[in-house]
Amino acid sequence: MPAARESLLEAAGAALAARPWPAVRMVDVAAAAGVSRQTLYNEFGGKQGLGRALVRRETDRYLDGVDRALDSPAPPAERLAALADPSLIPI
Repeated sequence: MPAARESLLEAAGAALAARPWPAVRMVDVAAAAGVSRQTLYNEFGGKQGLGRALVRRETDRYLDGVDRALDSPAPPAERLAALADPSLIPI
């Protein structure tokens, strides 16, 4: 269920942007994603699994941006600046 998984990760990310992780409720994430709580638990096993998947996804996005910066035709100094300032890495 890749579409449900991505929807759940988006919903979890939005919930985390609004409140601290301990206040993020699985029922709210499932509702925001438009799926049942059972689907959420089937995909991630629980809140810890959801958190891990969310961190993994964000890490992958960051590393993709690092790869793009390193592969950029920009001069080396600009590439180093992009790596030193994460806000310059396109995500």
